[in-house]
Amino acid sequence: MKYTHLGRTGLRVSRLCLGTMNFGPYTTETDSFALMDRALEHGINFFDTANVYGRRRGQGFTEQIIGRWFAHGGGRREKVVLATKVYGDMGDWPNEHKLSAYHIRRACDESLRRLQTDHIDLYQMHHIDRMTPWEEIWQAMEVLVQQGKVLYVGSSNFAGWNIAQAQGEARLRNFMGLVCEQSLYNLNARTVELEVIPACKHYGLGLIPWSPLGGGLLAGVLQKVAEGRRGNEGTQKNIEQHRAKLEAYEALCSELGEKPADVALAWLLANPVVTAPIIGPRTAEQLDGSLRAVELALSDETMKKLDEIFPGPGGQAPEAYAW
Repeated sequence: MKYTHLGRTGLRVSRLCLGTMNFGPYTTETDSFALMDRALEHGINFFDTANVYGRRRGQGFTEQIIGRWFAHGGGRREKVVLATKVYGDMGDWPNEHKLSAYHIRRACDESLRRLQTDHIDLYQMHHIDRMTPWEEIWQAMEVLVQQGKVLYVGSSNFAGWNIAQAQGEARLRNFMGLVCEQSLYNLNARTVELEVIPACKHYGLGLIPWSPLGGGLLAGVLQKVAEGRRGNEGTQKNIEQHRAKLEAYEALCSELGEKPADVALAWLLANPVVTAPIIGPRTAEQLDGSLRAVELALSDETMKKLDEIFPGPGGQAPEAYAW
């Protein structure tokens, strides 16, 4: 496994991040334990979760699974850079979601309890809360850092302007602020190239792409359909919408002799702002297969062809749409 720094920090994380959103709803606890053990065997030390994962409202079921895995000992917790999130709806009462200081404090304590740990390495705001002032958010985060409950703070699904706001207010408080942003980013979804990636580059944030395979579209979906494996109605609709691109993409991958999923991940890893795409394997075989992307170096010619198949927004704003 290769490692890199998380944004401008001294923290070193693996170039692939293990996503745990499937743990519970789609992957049994036993299989989840096996996947986390397997990830450590491969040197993957970066795990991502959220308090709302698990499809059981208010229970943090995925965090509970990870906590029980940590409880098995063997240095599991010490080997993992643990990332979780706050913002999501955790109950019926008014202050059980978003980013008030009240909710941040309570949500952090509940995540710590479920995860069976005394600290969260990376505490990410799952979405922007436009109704809570930054001085309140940063005051709450500063307290958690001072208490040793949180080491680093990150964002997820922020716009470039949100990142600028957050960092401007953090600087006024002499606080480190955000160290990373977790965004939707893949070959077929490149909107973040307009303003989010330039903001990350300017402020020294690492980018953690979620859905790096576009919900499976970039993982050889046409070949799977040809083999008789059909997706759900939404997947079928996406296939038809992007069929021409997917046909060209899978043909290019075939010429390269590489799996489409590996090419999609390698394309992300070639971006110097990207820290680690989040992979969400359901089986050990899928996890093992993802490792090829870390070693795969795409040529300039291949990168150009990928841009032709999946054109981005035209660069960063405003040049992408103005002179």
